[in-house]
Amino acid sequence: MVDQEREESAKARGKQSDPGGVLSISEFGTFGFQFAASIVAFLFLGQWLDHKLGTSPWLLIAGVFIGAGASFYSMYRKLMRAPKQ
Repeated sequence: MVDQEREESAKARGKQSDPGGVLSISEFGTFGFQFAASIVAFLFLGQWLDHKLGTSPWLLIAGVFIGAGASFYSMYRKLMRAPKQ
């Protein structure tokens, strides 16, 4: 009902509705999962390397920070690309 009202008001102003808005919201809805998955993946990689190399807990800690940094960088790139589209 609300979408229909928005569409009608957009038509009244001479603009077309933006069906791509829903896709962009769903695209940004994955940030939390991507952030957590990246940290967990690098955490396990660091833990495995620590076990193999005997450097516990340093590579585990480095893995967490690398995972978080990679996630933040990925989010930054997506958020900076969004206004251009």
